[in-house]
Amino acid sequence: MAREGLRPGLYLVGTPIGNLADVTLRALETLAGADCIFAEDTRHTAPFLAHHGISTPLHSCHKYNERSRVEEILARIREGQAVALVSDAGMPGISDPGARMAAAVRRAGEYATVVPGPCALTAALALCGWHRHPGHRFEGFLDNRDAPRRRRLRELGGETVPVAFYESPHRVEKFLREVKEELGPERRVFVARELTKTHEETVEGTPDELLAHYATHSKKGEFVLVLLPAEKEFPQSDPV
Repeated sequence: MAREGLRPGLYLVGTPIGNLADVTLRALETLAGADCIFAEDTRHTAPFLAHHGISTPLHSCHKYNERSRVEEILARIREGQAVALVSDAGMPGISDPGARMAAAVRRAGEYATVVPGPCALTAALALCGWHRHPGHRFEGFLDNRDAPRRRRLRELGGETVPVAFYESPHRVEKFLREVKEELGPERRVFVARELTKTHEETVEGTPDELLAHYATHSKKGEFVLVLLPAEKEFPQSDPV
């Protein structure tokens, strides 16, 4: 049965994207009070839980087994359990496992809620400082294949709001070259690397400026890339 204070159901819990102190009191209470926690990678989540003195039983729920976990988690909830779901960092369901589980639990008529927390997307957009147009678009990870990637970039080239992407370190330079070739050499990109971590870095510039920057600077870590709208004038920002 669900522990005292938690209603039986699914709890999507936001966890730190880098700094372990970036976690809400409610998130810690939920993780400590849940009957079990399903994590994208238990090896990643276990040290975080240990850091905060949480010993709740831990199980895996990643993109390869999320579908098969649906019935198990529904069964637990129907037995009266409070089930927490976390990804490796940030909010479950935002380019991480969790969306399918949340939809399945809600459609089954069971209780599902969210315990909001850090998200690399919103952190990068806040730092970007682009305020001239309301809103943004989030694309997550582009297709690994060249033709679909380039086609999608061309489709997004006319957006009047910032378009945010997640990208792996070994494809950042590829992304910048594609922006230059598909959208022009003057198109500007904002880059946020290792947000909230020791080596956090934010830079903005044209593809060539950013390629020159990363020729001499580290590309290690997690990246959020924000394609800025095609404007003749840009907000004042720090140079690369």
